[in-house]
Amino acid sequence: MGSARVAKSLPLQVAAVCYRRRGMAIEFLLVNTNGGSKWTFPKGSTNPRLSHSQAAEREAAEEAGAIGTIEPRHFHLYIHSKGVFWQPGGVQEFVVKAFLMEVHRMRRPEEGNRRPTWVSPEEAKHRLAKGREVKYCRELDTVIDRALERIQFHHELWGAYGGSRNVRPDASGKDPIADAVWP
Repeated sequence: MGSARVAKSLPLQVAAVCYRRRGMAIEFLLVNTNGGSKWTFPKGSTNPRLSHSQAAEREAAEEAGAIGTIEPRHFHLYIHSKGVFWQPGGVQEFVVKAFLMEVHRMRRPEEGNRRPTWVSPEEAKHRLAKGREVKYCRELDTVIDRALERIQFHHELWGAYGGSRNVRPDASGKDPIADAVWP
């Protein structure tokens, strides 16, 4: 992200970088933006009554229907933009605190227009790049790369215990997030 001075002068948002393990593979959960033309991580404004990680966790539940374990500290900061230069208000940049969240189960999202979708890291980078300027694409590529590094670190740390911690099968004995797809 450039300098701390730039970060302090931009408004703050929080994002839940949601992931799940599928065997040895990692998948990320993306949602459509409000306008529906781009893909993004569940994200939004902070709330004075919630910690930043709790606000990101709330966004994951509202926008994607994702329930899981979110890390209490952000793992990365990135710059994000909203708007387009030819419309009133133009482009607004935000600093986004990214929080890693391992998803344990899915429910129907409160915001039905978001179309939560699980994708590989490569596909996540591809979808996040569509319709964005190069500098914002690079920011999002770095988020995916840093998330993968952190997930790998957790796997090495907790690997002896096998699989995801805290994942509980539903009543049928199936993994509750393995095939979750919402229309």
